[in-house]
Amino acid sequence: MKIAYLFFVGFVGGLVSGFIGSGGAFVLTPAMMSLGVPGLVAVASNMCHKFPKALVGAIKRAKYGQVDVKIGIVLGISAEAGVLYGAHIQENIKKAFGDAGSNLYVSAAFVVILAIVGGFVLRDALKTYKSGNTSEEEKVTKLAKWVQSVNIPGTMVYFKSLDARISVLFTIPLGFATGMLAATIAVGGFIGVPAMIYVLGAPSLMASASELVIAFVMGMGGSFKFALHGLVDIRLAMIILAGSLFGIQLGAIGTTYVKPFMIKMVMGVIMVIVLFSRALMVPVYLSQLGLIQPLSEGIITLLKNTSFIIMILALFSGAFIVIKSIWSGLMAERKMSKEVLKHGEA
Repeated sequence: MKIAYLFFVGFVGGLVSGFIGSGGAFVLTPAMMSLGVPGLVAVASNMCHKFPKALVGAIKRAKYGQVDVKIGIVLGISAEAGVLYGAHIQENIKKAFGDAGSNLYVSAAFVVILAIVGGFVLRDALKTYKSGNTSEEEKVTKLAKWVQSVNIPGTMVYFKSLDARISVLFTIPLGFATGMLAATIAVGGFIGVPAMIYVLGAPSLMASASELVIAFVMGMGGSFKFALHGLVDIRLAMIILAGSLFGIQLGAIGTTYVKPFMIKMVMGVIMVIVLFSRALMVPVYLSQLGLIQPLSEGIITLLKNTSFIIMILALFSGAFIVIKSIWSGLMAERKMSKEVLKHGEA
């Protein structure tokens, strides 16, 4: 049963990863923790499965001309430094406070970051949807325009996804933050993708595709670092990888049929649902550490079960939205093809 659940988790993670460009860890890490896997092991195993999956997704989306390899590598280099630093922090927390401390750190980080990033992305997607301009070309933010206007001699690089030259000095902190977060909670995509969209000015499709290059670079270094400390559960990684390799192909294909705002919509919806799942577990970890009054076994069981159910809801919601978007896009394309044929025959 657990193997089937993990395979399904991997499939949905891959589906979401191929669709929005994130490694899908904001689904995978909490899903593994909902089965009782220690936070640090979940993070390490997730990172191990991430880089081969990210490579498959990047190659797939490169065929559609959506990948900016240069920006992926530039951000990936500084992200690797962030991964090594973040892994060091994780290991020290585990040594000092054990699994409960590590679980609390991972869950608290999820709650805070998902609330900020998920809320912002979902609001932006809903705003676009309500305006009715879902097919309108994405506008570059004021911040991105300013970043593109700054000229620092000796640091300027042209990126095709931005159609502009920007200073690599702006990419260093963004990449480092993405990598540090990836090593902390195995999630970098929902920092990297929004950063490329709102700070650098990349279109949603290219940002989500180029993030897969960053995920590949980070995943290799992070997996090696965690494996040296015996934190990678290769069984977990392989089961999830098997499911995700199916999902990522479908997710990548889906990007060719949907409007850009749907990528933000999927990302925002899943983040907000997962947020509630992890938030329910925070009191459990606080109780285990003795930071609050001990909870009864009944309360702990209730919180764990509710958190697990919400996690399942997040998985099904993500899969449903992506598959529905793909189906709608396919139907619209077929309808258009039929109309073209009719006009041609006439």
